Amino acid sequence: MNLLELKSIGHVYLGRAVLDGISLTVADGEMVALVGPSGCGKSTLAQIAAGLVTARHGQVTRSYRHSAFVFQEPRLLPWATVGANVGLGLAGVAASRREKCDKIAAACRRVSLDEADWQKFPSQLSGGMRQRTAIARALVGDPDFIYFDEPFTALDAALRRRMQDLVIACVANTGTGGLFITHDIQEALRICHRIAVLDRRGQGILDCVSVPDAPGQRSDELVFETARRLLRDHPLFSVVEECDERRIA
Repeated sequence: MNLLELKSIGHVYLGRAVLDGISLTVADGEMVALVGPSGCGKSTLAQIAAGLVTARHGQVTRSYRHSAFVFQEPRLLPWATVGANVGLGLAGVAASRREKCDKIAAACRRVSLDEADWQKFPSQLSGGMRQRTAIARALVGDPDFIYFDEPFTALDAALRRRMQDLVIACVANTGTGGLFITHDIQEALRICHRIAVLDRRGQGILDCVSVPDAPGQRSDELVFETARRLLRDHPLFSVVEECDERRIA
């Protein structure tokens, strides 16, 4: 069963077409990476898929029950503590205060936030800690579909890997599906089942490549060699590292 299906999505911004003819599906328990050069419309497409932006034309079918979105920026409430920001992910959830507190604590621990930090405000946190708080906010409600818009760019290499492993485990253990935007081919190869490459001008999906083996079962050597081969030998992946500054908002 497909949790998400996009059909012929198109969008216009300030009178200019930024997306056109985009079709993509994400199946139950599948994580699909969306890659492409800066400014090609990846974030806009994810926001359309999530219902945060209305497409100019095309159809979006969402079959999941509950979703969450992790943005490039943490987007935390500055007047709320870490625990309170994470708890926003439980808005509308029918649970007792004790149950919600337990869920908040569990989500914070999953992203390696120390208990001493739960009462801090965003201004007291490092950039990486703010982003981990945002990830915990997304996980706390146990969504069956998560949108990730380059969520780990503010994290150091070691913590970034731990958060990648968290996404892998989340999908494997709960069947959560998702759309994962990244510029990092190696990150896509570690986390995702398929990699969709968006045209540099947002004019459709160039191709969607299945990755051998399951996420979490790929060695670092396999990920590195596959990334090098794709960037060297597969023409469609050549657009991923391009950057058209005129299209960057």
